[in-house]
Parts: sequence; structure tokens; C-alpha cells
Amino acid sequence: MKVYRMRVFRFRSVLALVLLAPLVSLSAWADSAKPEAADSQAVVLEPNSQQSSAARWMAQLVSNSRFHYTPQKLDDKLSSAIFDRYLESLDADRLFFRAEDVAGFESYRTKLDDAILEGKLSPAFDIFNVYLQRVDERTESIRAQLKEDFDFEVDESYSFDREDASWAGSAAELDEVWRLRVKNDVLRLRLANREMAAIRDTLDKRYRNFARRVRQIDAEDVFQTFMNAYASEIEPHTAYMNPRTSENFNMAMRLSLEGIGAVLSRNDEEFTVVRSVVPGGPAAMSGKIKPGDRILAVGQGDSGPMVDVVGWRLDDVVDLIRGPKDSVVRLDVLPAELGIDGEHTLLTLSREKVKLEEQAAKKEIIEFGEGEDLRRIGVISLPAFYQDFEGRRRDEPDYRSATRDIAVLLEELRADKVEGVVIDLRNNGGGSLNEAIELTGLFIDKGPVVQVRDAGRRVSVESDRTSGVAWDGPLAVLVNRASASASEIFAGAIQDYGRGLIVGEPTFGKGTVQNLVDLDMFARENPGLGHLKITVAQFFRIAGGSTQHKGVVPDIDFPVTWDATEYGESMYDNALPWASISPAVFDSYGDFSPLVPELKSRHSARVATDQEFQWWVEDVAEYRVQRDRKTLSLNETERRAERQREQAKRESRDAQRKAMDGDSADAIASEDEVSNLDDGLQADERPIEADETASTDDKPDALLRETAHLLIDAVDLLRADSKLAARVIPETSPLRALAD
Repeated sequence: MKVYRMRVFRFRSVLALVLLAPLVSLSAWADSAKPEAADSQAVVLEPNSQQSSAARWMAQLVSNSRFHYTPQKLDDKLSSAIFDRYLESLDADRLFFRAEDVAGFESYRTKLDDAILEGKLSPAFDIFNVYLQRVDERTESIRAQLKEDFDFEVDESYSFDREDASWAGSAAELDEVWRLRVKNDVLRLRLANREMAAIRDTLDKRYRNFARRVRQIDAEDVFQTFMNAYASEIEPHTAYMNPRTSENFNMAMRLSLEGIGAVLSRNDEEFTVVRSVVPGGPAAMSGKIKPGDRILAVGQGDSGPMVDVVGWRLDDVVDLIRGPKDSVVRLDVLPAELGIDGEHTLLTLSREKVKLEEQAAKKEIIEFGEGEDLRRIGVISLPAFYQDFEGRRRDEPDYRSATRDIAVLLEELRADKVEGVVIDLRNNGGGSLNEAIELTGLFIDKGPVVQVRDAGRRVSVESDRTSGVAWDGPLAVLVNRASASASEIFAGAIQDYGRGLIVGEPTFGKGTVQNLVDLDMFARENPGLGHLKITVAQFFRIAGGSTQHKGVVPDIDFPVTWDATEYGESMYDNALPWASISPAVFDSYGDFSPLVPELKSRHSARVATDQEFQWWVEDVAEYRVQRDRKTLSLNETERRAERQREQAKRESRDAQRKAMDGDSADAIASEDEVSNLDDGLQADERPIEADETASTDDKPDALLRETAHLLIDAVDLLRADSKLAARVIPETSPLRALAD
């Protein structure tokens, strides 16, 4: 069987601070080793011969159908798209370039293809050198604005979402944009009760450090940014890594540096946001950081100065957070559930490897009712499709893997006499394809699990070849938008076989496979070309449809937390579309579609009176309101009132939750604490110690409880109506015992 290792990653906008990190743009990992340039030092960057060679080889690879799954000819049309993508990568918010600059660059629009093919890369560097000049000019201007007085009683607003803004027609127009931007920065710190002198000092350092970091960008960084403008126009997961980025990535793979175990992204308000936490990592083990939290400052050791990172490049923030094993890093965090002006939390974490035992599958039992009415559903939470690859390679009899661990847990749950099992794959970003296949085999007898089509359009079928099943009872799989790759293959197979119910949100939608190519293989006479991550294949479900773009659509859907336009494969404007091929040959276990209308009806009636579920629905709705906001009021009274409303809502919920404590007949019997609900909103500035904050670890998991309810509903419906059961489960199905 082929061995693939899969995990979702976003090149440029999401970085994973984990042990076996996804392939990401880490060009700033080595920045700390660069000598600092003086703020006013004039630098003119130029391409070198290795970059010229790397550009030509990359163009050959990504335009050749023997190598790339979706090759594109490099011509004037693609050149125009690269031109726009490159400007966006430099100045996405249109805060530095002016319309006259962009007009001057237009002569390059249809010539970048020739520049790449001929290795004459001066246009990319010419554009970047103008960017350097504009950053210097703008930094001087906004630092001068800090010395002025600000009136927070007037009704003004700051438009922070400038994605669709036009290029400023003059320096004066940009001055006004920055005046409002700086005023918002000042107001946020005022709301955190900072003195004006301290505010000016903090922001002056922030802006000065930004200019200095831009000045530290070298020719390798510029080349990587330009080539990734090219690569990302092919499709989102094709990417170039320059030699320094490649070296630092290899260093991480050798475990020379450790992180906190979190996947980060950058939002429209220039915050670094925790997208997800990796089970077994320091962030997850602390229990104090969760998806949606924003990192505003980073400090080294127990007492090092806190470095403000608002507005920083994502890879620069990664550079600060990573470090030697067992060293301490401190984070100033704005919790997800707070508003833009909420209080901060100061977290202290020790950098460590992600512990395999903490990533391991865990079980719990959800109970409903009591006495003769007691119903029990087993839950297995799987954070990742892990496998001890070295142990398997050495044929060790007791090597760890997700499938082996879950097989043991299923036996324990069978002994506990549970009626059904929920596999919780929320936030599971993937892992080993072998594990997805073998885990599917615990619930089906031998058969195909996934199809793989390569660049030559040859299709292979990966199958479970082991006879027997570990669990033949009722099954549900709980997923969300962050369930990806191997999670989607498992969930898709369970759904295609009709083996169980899929519940939750549409999954991430990444259905492609990437390989890492060392460009030095093609140019041994001129080494140091870097690496190319290239898409080589696509996954298809056994029913023929791809997991690409659409993901796995649940049978019973919960309100969507992350919209498809902001998280997942479909957020990319050039992601590969959904496609289909001929289905594999397999035997269906059942068809749950006749049950779905009644299950949805019972679900709606039940959650209408479930306070925790309703709070979650409210939070999703509020998150969408916050997400759709494009402006912030600069009136201090309005901002303080908004902050007070959010605080009152949290306090009211806490009071109601305490009043309800013990009233519910539902219980969770487990040694493991229930995972937090992600409120998914936003927050702000004076840090308080993490231990001072109220813990939310005991907040009930309404989604998991409702999934267990739905599984019991399905069992009851099948047992109560033999005709319905015959429609859902055919006579030849191994599941027929459920209907009988």
C-alpha cells in the first residue's frame, strides 16, 4: 500500500507551530540571524544567478503534465494574474503604493512570463524597491501623527477592510487613511487604560519596528514572494521555498526547534489569530488558548520584554514563538469570546514537542436518563490520524497508531454496553492516509476506501484488505470545517458505504496530494535553488465524487461556524473545482436518507430547548455579524458601551449556567474534560494572568451531546418501524441486526 502523509496547510496565510509542521512559508525563521539595518539605510535589491535558474526550472515543472496535476502554460494571460497577485502579496490593504506607482508598474503586466522563462527577474525587484521606498515614507509620516492630539468624541469610523479599496490617488488620500488607522490603534490602548505617553511609546516602537523588519527583507525573500505569486496562480498548494526557508523547515523536521502547537493565521485587523491548537502540544496542554484567540505580543523567558506583534508578518511572529525545547515563551492574548476592546490574558508556555500520547484517541461515555431509561453512547475523540511510522517500518509488534488505539477503545466500549459510538473528528486536520484506510476497516469488512488519480490521470484504489470489523453497531461521525484530508477520506467512506451518520458542518475540502521537489536535482552545477511543493494527485471518494472543494457534506447539519469564504479550500479563488470519476466497486451497508427528515425534525425540537446549544447558535450568528463588519467606530463612548454589553452577556450566561448546574438529566462519564465550544468572535489590551480568568473547561459540549442524541434517535426509529428499517438497511447488509 502506498504511504501518504497528509495534513491541511495554508501556504502564506496559515502557519503551524508544530513538530511535524505542514510545508509553509517560513522565510523569516532565519531573520533573527540577519544583521539589523539602520532605519534609514538605503537598500536596492537585485536577483542573482541561482534565482534565475530556479525560476526557469520551476516554470518547466509546473507547466508540465508529467509533474503537475494541473499544469498551466506560462503566457501573457498568466503573467497578468501573477502581476496582480504579486502586488497583493506586497500591499494587500493598499496602504503604501499609490495609483501612480501601480500605473508605472503596468508595463510589466504582460512581461513577467518572459522574465521568469528567461531568468531576467528585475521587474519583480524593481516593484519591491519602490515598495521599500513607500514604507519608509509612510512610517515617517505616521510616527509624526502620533505626536498630534486625538478627539474621541467626534463620530468617525475606521474602515479596516480595504480588500476592495482603490489605490490612493495621492499622498494626502493615504494620509487620511492612516490618520484613522493610527487613531484606532490609540483608542484600543486607551480602552485598555493605558496612559497617553505609554500609548505613544508603544505605537512608535510598533511602527518603527515594522519599517525595520521590511528593511531586513533580502533578495531571497523577494524572490520567494514573487515566485509564490506565480505558484499560487497555478493552484493554492503549489509553492516555492527558497534555500533558507528549506533549511529552516528541515531544521524543524529534525526537531531542532520547538513551538507551542498552534496553527496561526492573520485576520483583516492585523492580528495573529489562533486557527487551531494541536492536541498534545503546549497550547493544548495549557487549556488556556483556543481557536479564535489573538496574539498581540510575545516575550521570551520568564521576564523578557513583551514585543508588540500587531501588524507583523505571520512568519515573523512564528520566528518569535518558536525556540529551543523547554524554553519559555510568554503570549499576550486577546481571547476569542471578547470584543475588540476586551481584556487581555498573559500566558506562559514551555516550548515542547507534541506528545504522541496526548494526540492519542480518547473515549468517554455520554448518558441520558436514568434507571431503566438509561441510554449510553460511547464517544471516541480522534485529534489526528497518527502513526509511529518508524515503529511500523521496523515491524515492532506494539507500535502506536490511531487504528490500533481505537480498536482497543471499541472493545472497552463494547464491554461498557454502549448502544452506539460517535467518532469525533472535529478539528482533525489529517495525518496518515494509511490510518484513514485502516480505521475505516474497523467498521466495514474488506473493501475500497479511497481512489487516487495522478497527474497522468491514472486511477488507483486504496482498500482495506483485513477481514472482520471491530464495531458493527450504530455509528455517527461528528465533523466541522477544520476536519480535513484524512478525516474527509474516513468520513466520506463511512457515508458512501451507508455505514453511519455524518453530523456537523461541511468539512475543509482539501482533496489534493503534494510532493516536495528539490530543485538542485535539476541543476547540480549551480546548487542552492530551493524546493518546490507541487500538486501531483487528487483524492476521490469510492462513490466517485471528490472531497476537493466541497468537502464532506453532513447528513445532519449544524449551524456553520466558519463560512466557506473564510476557511477551507473554497476560500481560495483558484482552488481546484469539485470533480468526479467512475465509482469503485463496493457493497452498500445502508442508506440513511429515509431517516434524515425525521432526525432533523427531532433535532430541531430538541435544540430549541437546549440552552447551551442555543447559546452556541447565538455565538455563531454574532460571529457572522462581527465578521461582516467592515468598520469600527472611533467614538470612545460607543466602544466602551459595546465592551460593557459583551461583558454583561458573559456574566449573565455564567450565572444561568450555574443555576442550571445539576438540573439536567444528561451526564458525561469520562476521565477527559469536554472540549471547549469556540465562540469564534474577537478581543484587546491590558494583560491579566491566565490563572485569574474563569475556566471554561467545564462548559458543556452541546454539539457532542446532540450528536449522541441523534444516534439514539436513529436506533429508535429503526427498531420501531420494520418497513422503514428495510428501506434503510437491505437484507444483505452486515447492519441488518440493527433493524431486527
